[in-house]
Amino acid sequence: MDKRLIIGSDHGGFELKEAIKSHLIKGSQYEVLDAGVYDRNPSDYPPIAHRVVGGILKGEFQRGILICGTGIGMSITANRHRGIRAALCHDHYTARYSRLHNDANVLVLGGRVLGVGLALEIVDVFLNTEFEGGRHKRRLCLIEEYEESKRERS
Repeated sequence: MDKRLIIGSDHGGFELKEAIKSHLIKGSQYEVLDAGVYDRNPSDYPPIAHRVVGGILKGEFQRGILICGTGIGMSITANRHRGIRAALCHDHYTARYSRLHNDANVLVLGGRVLGVGLALEIVDVFLNTEFEGGRHKRRLCLIEEYEESKRERS
């Protein structure tokens, strides 16, 4: 896996983002681009989600991490982009299977929902689990076919 990641949060996820960044950079394990926000001042999550997703869609990063208060807003926003598979994860199991079966390329976390220790473990599972392929690839292709047919109808 590429060791470059892009991460972003709104004010509700700022503290958790900072903890995750430190964890990932520790020991030079990852190079992390922080797409904002840079303080606890109230902010809107959609511009940050678009910035992180844009880095992935341009091919600059293979995976990203988004954090807001609950993770729901970031997840909804990120998944509006074709080619993004953002997974809101609350435990090891969902993080693992978001990668194994769904090839998620964006991990979404709730900064007001998860403790730092669990969040760091979820990040590690997400980053260290590879896509299984096989029947799961076929299912992702079905999603992509639907997206394409929907686009052609518009």
